[in-house]
Amino acid sequence: MNLLNYDLLTAPGAHPDRWLFVLAGIYGAGRNWNGVSRAVVRTRPDWGVVAVDLRGHGSSPTMTPPHTLTACVADLAALAAALPTPPEAILGHSFGGKVALLYGDDPDHGVRSTWVVDSTPDAGRPRGSAWAMLEVLRRAPGPFETRDDGIAAVKAHGYATPVARWMGTNLVPGEAGFEWRLDPDQMEALLQDFFATDAWSALEGAHGPDVHMIRATESSVLTPAAKDRIESIGLTSGRVHLHEVAGGHWLNADNPEALEALLNQDLPGDAPGTL
Repeated sequence: MNLLNYDLLTAPGAHPDRWLFVLAGIYGAGRNWNGVSRAVVRTRPDWGVVAVDLRGHGSSPTMTPPHTLTACVADLAALAAALPTPPEAILGHSFGGKVALLYGDDPDHGVRSTWVVDSTPDAGRPRGSAWAMLEVLRRAPGPFETRDDGIAAVKAHGYATPVARWMGTNLVPGEAGFEWRLDPDQMEALLQDFFATDAWSALEGAHGPDVHMIRATESSVLTPAAKDRIESIGLTSGRVHLHEVAGGHWLNADNPEALEALLNQDLPGDAPGTL
């Protein structure tokens, strides 16, 4: 059986008995969140992080179609079953946030705490910069003589240098030069299913893990209506919490300290800073 690629992060000398899945957004890899992950395990050495590359991302295999959120959840379940200790918490950003929400909603997965960073339970029409990036992958498929040439191709489509450089981490050496390790057809299928999936039922049930919805104040991903609905659900259930964090969609870069503080405070287990 093919398994997703992952890295284990722990505090030096620590032997954690609790583990947190960390999922990046579309086009990303688990290591994109290593700054936050390392800070959390230093302060909470009772926790370790399983930094995961979702199907078709990073060093993970493409996996078998169909490429859906349900398939992503099944991939995580297979990985959890192969680990010595299945993770009891999960964090996902953007695309990975909706995957995390669905994974945590299944009681068989044993999740106690779900963290959804600037993602939405809403369904809707495909839109946004991630959707537009598909055009770059198709119009500038490579290969490129250098990685910088690939980054320049992304910038030529109107993306800022930091985004282009981040996207450039998906360029890998091939026989003819640097090539995208992302399959645009697979990415489109995943995004189509992301936008088609209504995940509100994962929040509205009376039972389930504590769910921490984190809204970036300078992002429009969570609409005012969705924000109000989350707050209303939280008042009724007591298990859903909305946190507003200053910064844009890329909170792991914009305000990692605030994310680390929330995780250190609200992850189950021992007090911060103890072994």
